[in-house]
Amino acid sequence: MSLHPSLQPYADAWTHAAEAISQLVTPLPDREWNRATPCRGWSVRDVVSHVIGMECEALGDPRPIHTLPRDLYHVKTEPQRYMEVQVDVRRHHTAPEMTAELEYTIIRRSRQLRNEYREPDTEIRGLLGRNQTLHDHLRSRVFDTWVHEQDLRAALATPGDLDSPGSAVVRDMILDELPKIVAKRAGAAPGSAVVFDVGGPVEFLRTVRVDANGRGTIDGSPSLGPALTLSLDWETFYRLACGRVTPESAAGEIKAEGDQELADAVLREIVITF
Repeated sequence: MSLHPSLQPYADAWTHAAEAISQLVTPLPDREWNRATPCRGWSVRDVVSHVIGMECEALGDPRPIHTLPRDLYHVKTEPQRYMEVQVDVRRHHTAPEMTAELEYTIIRRSRQLRNEYREPDTEIRGLLGRNQTLHDHLRSRVFDTWVHEQDLRAALATPGDLDSPGSAVVRDMILDELPKIVAKRAGAAPGSAVVFDVGGPVEFLRTVRVDANGRGTIDGSPSLGPALTLSLDWETFYRLACGRVTPESAAGEIKAEGDQELADAVLREIVITF
């Protein structure tokens, strides 16, 4: 038995991003591991620790028994505390220790994926103890790993892979959330439409339409007379959705035509992860 064909693209995208991370950090001297990343409160070492820790949990390894310090200003919620344990437990690891563990974890996880025989809709225990399908689990691991690859690239001034296989997964996961963001969180009026015109390495146009009952749907056709059109590049789009930039700091990269109050609400509510 081997990985279900519908899951293979996720395995390939995860492998690409994970190996890119390894290539980025393997040559780094110890001092470079302390560089800040766009992920709030996390250094290069912390981001790599998180990637290692999450994949170890996916492999079924027991979580570390570790008490977090009280002075971690960026840790405010229970999910953040959950994630921080795998990070803080590695904060004093050396560069060779980090790269060795990362390489070994990638080898183990790649072997697990090659030998995965379960169906995509199989329920498994995911992160935070929540059940999810194998499909959703692998999809979320691609999202997380690709975004953190970009965090490291930003910290190390080594741009790239904006159009790698993981980017398509990240795009689709953000797009899945847009109807709720526009219709519910931003409060777009029934009967209105919001167009997202995104250019750059990952290019697309999507329209979120709000029906008479206030429910949002999304499609790829243009809208005649939308309430709002947001035009921006792919890098700005994903960074906004992942909380890496604020609408204020990215204002020069965003063109909003139409209802400015709605534009402010959509850009404020577009964050789906941190």
